[in-house]
Amino acid sequence: MMRLGRSMLAAAVLLLTTATAMAEAPLIQRWQTDAGATVVFVPTSALPIVDVRLTFDAGSARDGEQPGLARLTNNLLLEGTAERSAGEIARSFEQRGARVSTSSGRDTGTLSLRALTKDGILDEVIKDVADVLANPAFPEDAVTRVKRQMEVSLREDQQSARTLANKAFARALYGDHPYAAPPGGTRSSVSSLDRASASEFYARYYNRSNLTLAIVGDVSRERAERMADRLTSALPDGKPAADLPPVPSHDEAQTVRVPFDGEQTVILMGQGGVNRSHDDYYPLYVANHVLGGGGLVSLLTDTMRNERGLSYSTFSTMRPMARGGQFVIGSKVRNDALDEALSVMRGIVGDFHDQGPEADQLADAKGNIIGSFPLDIDSNNDLIGYIGMIGFHGLGTDYLQRLPERISDVSRDGAAQAFREHIAPERFITVLVGPEDVIGAD
Repeated sequence: MMRLGRSMLAAAVLLLTTATAMAEAPLIQRWQTDAGATVVFVPTSALPIVDVRLTFDAGSARDGEQPGLARLTNNLLLEGTAERSAGEIARSFEQRGARVSTSSGRDTGTLSLRALTKDGILDEVIKDVADVLANPAFPEDAVTRVKRQMEVSLREDQQSARTLANKAFARALYGDHPYAAPPGGTRSSVSSLDRASASEFYARYYNRSNLTLAIVGDVSRERAERMADRLTSALPDGKPAADLPPVPSHDEAQTVRVPFDGEQTVILMGQGGVNRSHDDYYPLYVANHVLGGGGLVSLLTDTMRNERGLSYSTFSTMRPMARGGQFVIGSKVRNDALDEALSVMRGIVGDFHDQGPEADQLADAKGNIIGSFPLDIDSNNDLIGYIGMIGFHGLGTDYLQRLPERISDVSRDGAAQAFREHIAPERFITVLVGPEDVIGAD
């Protein structure tokens, strides 16, 4: 009776939490501009500011034979036009209190801005951003400077065991796929990049048909439409990027060892994953939350840290991408505990694969995900990230509203079945980054 009562109470709490989270989730508006760009928009009124994110299908997966080219091009967008220098552009934004930045990854290249919605300020900021984005000059001195910055970053990467592990995992997982190339390039590839290659990359991928524009803030739909038209009409015409090839599958386990002097060894193990539009994304997400995505209460962290004292932090995560994704388990352990840690981690994952989550673990995970969801979207900055992703991946405009319900609907059997179907521990790629005599002994 006590177990039944607890289950009924948990179900009631989950139902109430789900309803509350759904009610608080905003409805996304979506349209196409006359120029052909996709726009996603959420009006908010908490603060007199607006966040805008322009997302292009222009990540490192488009680098081809020039790793680092997408990042170089993206980093040069704010470095000047034919008529204005980078300093003049930066001062113009600063004088109006606007924040403008760029970033890039494997799938995307983005330009983000935040500005006050006050008349006379926002219009000028949008005008400047449109000019900068549509007319980058790629000056030679900026190309040289940005390349130096990328080379410094690559040298710093050599001092980070975690970064080396992530790069080795991607190489092993993706093979010849475009995702295998590191977004920051390599020392040899970056040195060969030049102004012409950046200009050509921009012309191919930074166009209105290859853009998703996200807007969140204290503006009306009419004003958002004017902003979108101003930003996208300034861009050149073009074609959407071609679909990426399928990510290769792995039939056998593989261990990659990367020598690195240190008192601890970094462990990564995992395989390819699913994207956000896959039917099994939600049951896998909940299952992963139980296994290692739920912080201190997850199975991996609880066992590795609290029970065995092997690691301060052990996790599992899903990294959905445009073409599949990654499922990764990671930890950092003392060198003398490596063999034991690997045995424990593999044992936990193996048991979870065979048995799935317990009913109370599943209920706690769903309650935690749904209960924290309103906090995940309680600011413009959080929302712009969500709706930019939703627009880029072509997810439904009701994604935020339906997410709590989709999580709530995950059953124990559904989570277990999805994990067994998509996760194969016997075929994991394992990356070890640590002293050669330690990682070579496993």
